[in-house]
Amino acid sequence: MKLRPLFFSKQAIANLSRPTRRVIHSFPPVHRNVPCITTLISPSISPANFHGFIPIGRAKFMSFPSRFLHSAQEAQPVDSDTEAESDFEDGPMNEFLSRFVWIMRGKLTEAYPSCDKQTIDSMLLIIVEKVVSDMEKGGLGQMLGAAASTPSHDFSEDLWKTVWEISNSVLDDMKKAMKKEEMKRFLQSEDVKEMCRFACEVGIRGDMLRELRFKWAREKMEESGFYKNLERLREEARQQEHEEGKKAENKEEGIVSDESDVVEGKPRAITLPQRRGKIKYKIYGLGMSDPKWAEVADRIHEAEKLITPEEPKLLTGKCKLVTERILSLKEEDDPSSLLAEWVELVEPGRVDWLALLRRSEERNGNLYLKVAELVLNEQSFQANIRDYSKLIEAHAKDNHLEDAERILQKMTERGIEPDILTSTILVHMYSKAGNLDRAKEAFESLRRQGFQPDVRTYNWMIMAYVNAGEPKLGELLMREMEARDIKPSKEIYMALLRSFAQRGHVDAAQRIATVMQFAGVEPNLESCTLLVEAYGQAGDPDMARNNFDYMIKMGHKVDDRCTASMIAAYGKKNLLDKALNLLLQLEKDGFEPGVETYNVLVDWLSKLLLVDEAEQLISKIDEKGEARPFRVHVSLCDMYSRLGIEKKALEALGVVESKKELLRKDDFERIINGLIAGGFVQDAKKIHGLMEAQGFATSEPLKVALMASQTFSRQRPTKR
Repeated sequence: MKLRPLFFSKQAIANLSRPTRRVIHSFPPVHRNVPCITTLISPSISPANFHGFIPIGRAKFMSFPSRFLHSAQEAQPVDSDTEAESDFEDGPMNEFLSRFVWIMRGKLTEAYPSCDKQTIDSMLLIIVEKVVSDMEKGGLGQMLGAAASTPSHDFSEDLWKTVWEISNSVLDDMKKAMKKEEMKRFLQSEDVKEMCRFACEVGIRGDMLRELRFKWAREKMEESGFYKNLERLREEARQQEHEEGKKAENKEEGIVSDESDVVEGKPRAITLPQRRGKIKYKIYGLGMSDPKWAEVADRIHEAEKLITPEEPKLLTGKCKLVTERILSLKEEDDPSSLLAEWVELVEPGRVDWLALLRRSEERNGNLYLKVAELVLNEQSFQANIRDYSKLIEAHAKDNHLEDAERILQKMTERGIEPDILTSTILVHMYSKAGNLDRAKEAFESLRRQGFQPDVRTYNWMIMAYVNAGEPKLGELLMREMEARDIKPSKEIYMALLRSFAQRGHVDAAQRIATVMQFAGVEPNLESCTLLVEAYGQAGDPDMARNNFDYMIKMGHKVDDRCTASMIAAYGKKNLLDKALNLLLQLEKDGFEPGVETYNVLVDWLSKLLLVDEAEQLISKIDEKGEARPFRVHVSLCDMYSRLGIEKKALEALGVVESKKELLRKDDFERIINGLIAGGFVQDAKKIHGLMEAQGFATSEPLKVALMASQTFSRQRPTKR
């Protein structure tokens, strides 16, 4: 911005450059402030010491009185530093003059490029002297407020307007700097830091956190300013009360200071700032005065009633005695009469019933089940589906299937259909009990309700299929799990593999073993043994031997069970020589046959009717100090019956009858055929009756054999 040379006249500039010995005596303010001004405009001051320059509009300076210029040249600095320091103890005034001199020097230098530094300093001295004198009269704020409307007699209109605009810009910059420093202080306050930590914990980061931090600091600064204003008003009120008290004391003593004290002015009203709008409450930046928070509070209050229910009634006197009698009942006692008396005395609500059930469960679990079932019928208990499902689950854990079904029937009679949780409990209960039909019904009920079974429900249902002898349906469920990206457990794989192996389903067993490897389950000794068993059951000893050799090659040490499975595979094709060669080879490697291997060999030799060899192996089992396997007694009963050795046959038959629940259908048919072949027809009929009682159907060959034994009965051999 360029200023016209009319700012000072040529004569004024000449006077400024001509030395003179006149000393300014008519302007004490200049003489008093010269030391500081010369310091502010000295060459040691660099632009870095001044900040906040705000350009103003173009100013037009008119003529300037020369008397100030002439008198200011001879102004000498005062030697006393204490006087200068006392004049500028006010920090804001010192900063204001520093900024003002820096900006004004630039304006003068731009307007008068031909003037030397001494002339510019003299101009600045005159201008600053005028500004300081006006500030001493009424203060900085009053001078700036009246400068625009009150022209100066010493300066031209354009010069005074420029001085006023620069002063306003300097004051604005100072206010902004002060506000910035205050904002820095509040940014580092503990309250703002705490709110920022809370915001970080709830996931606010980056620019949003920065904006919130400045927002919270600004609110804290406004709040602090509000309380400072209140404190100032309170202090003014105290001073006014103090002055009024002094006036009252002087009036009582008859002392009148001056006319101004006698005249009572209007009392000054001290009030709080007028509030606009509704009161706003904020916690961590959240506006809690919003009406929606009132609705939230109501909902929380309603939820608290469910979370913290009312306390049960305090039982005293006869009520307490009857309660103790109920809790002291034994499992076989009937608590119905005492419960009726307790209801009449206490008039219980649901919370009282729950307290009684909790105490009975702690005292006696079996009594709790009895009392809980009776309580379900009480109207005051207000039984819901959770009460029924909890009782069903308790009976299911104890394998009390009938009791659980009775509770389920009561629930359906009251019109309460099993929900997802209840159906899940039923799937577990029926799968564990081996009731496949009811387990399938509960599982389908879950699907109808839109529930996607989880891994536990799948496991229970697959085990139900496996236990019921339908591993193929269990495999379909396993495929469904894999389609839903649910990984079956290793136990499920092994259960399906074991079931297929026992039935000789070689393809299915090999398929499960392959799926296990793809699922990351490495083949172990048990899985390899099951594959050997599967091929053995299917009558393929060569493939069984291949898997047996592969297992040894993988580094697995064969055990008694695996060897027994391989011997059984050879036994299917009656390859006794290969079986003996395998045993000899394993014994060279340090293997010693165990009970299971001897059991398979005894079964094989008994079918060949080799009594001495079979009894020799039995003696080896007895030498190991272990009980004979149940399959050994079945084999001996068949062998002795066919050979007509009555005593040993009846002895083995007695052992078999005592453990008839362990017999399978093929075991029954083998024993019956052996008894018929040996002439023990009556014993054969008795065992046939046991077979039908166990629920096994009689095959056609066995029916023919029984009919033939009745027609062509022969005398029992007398071999002992």
